[in-house]
Amino acid sequence: MKTIFSGIQPSGTITLGNYIGAMRQFVELQNDYNCYFCIVDQHAITVPQDRLELRKNIKSLAAMYIAVGIDPEKAILFVQSEVPAHAQAGWMLQCVAYIGELERMTQFKDKSNGKEAVSAGLLTYPPLMAADILLYGTDLVPVGEDQKQHLELTRDLAERFNKKYNDIFTIPEVKIADVGARVMSLQDPLKKMSKSDPNTKAFISMLDEPKQIEKKIKSAVTDSEGIVKYDTVNKPGISNLLAIYSILSNYSIPELEEKYNGKGYGEFKSDLAEVVVQTLAPIQEKYYKLMNSEELDELLDKGAEKANFVANKMVKKMENAMGLGRKRK
Repeated sequence: MKTIFSGIQPSGTITLGNYIGAMRQFVELQNDYNCYFCIVDQHAITVPQDRLELRKNIKSLAAMYIAVGIDPEKAILFVQSEVPAHAQAGWMLQCVAYIGELERMTQFKDKSNGKEAVSAGLLTYPPLMAADILLYGTDLVPVGEDQKQHLELTRDLAERFNKKYNDIFTIPEVKIADVGARVMSLQDPLKKMSKSDPNTKAFISMLDEPKQIEKKIKSAVTDSEGIVKYDTVNKPGISNLLAIYSILSNYSIPELEEKYNGKGYGEFKSDLAEVVVQTLAPIQEKYYKLMNSEELDELLDKGAEKANFVANKMVKKMENAMGLGRKRK
């Protein structure tokens, strides 16, 4: 059985875009693959974090993973910092990476642009991301389009290590969803939906209340044509809403175009809001139940124990390959 690894940063409540682009895939994948789902809190500290807020977000994200349908009996769910092998392997891969290739990372350029002081971690976190993936013999990594560059670097580092030291790493492949991999902003359909967007109308949080969801969808930017048609070039706003509707319902995009033929955006948006509310209601109910119980900590403890067992074996292989430590009889 092939192995899948994916991680999400605990930097606030995830959006509907995160759910459609990533977490929804995870629920389907856990039945057919060995799955490792990681809350990558060490990546979160490449930028300043409030200590208490970070801990709250770690727990919240873990609850959301399970609430959307991740089964801890099928998949391994754990917190990155509770598996020390990630930091150990990350350092070894930093020593294999080159400064030039790290400086070329688009996300580093974006996050460091115009800042007087930039954390060294912001530059070197791609090798840590590579370690996250390579520790578990990962075959496939489900990511959004914006992470493809980091996956290419992960593959480069794995191949470089295998060639220079010992052939121990599986070279992972990227897995991107065909539709909905990149859910766009409700206010600017030319950019990705993001929880860090200063305009809260631009994204739907997984914990938004029904009235908030309805308001945000009704105010979503479309166009003046009033025709429900999928055309990402000329009608990016309505195309984004169609993709969301299709993924969360049993309708294909052509079926939705037919269903709303001759009808305005008002009825379409109203129906879409109802679909989103009905999708999120059971997820929210399970989330709040987990947040108010001790079950979550027990599940994460078990996940960390399983992840440590696998990751420690790979770290030992890496150390042996590089000549670290003492050779014991």
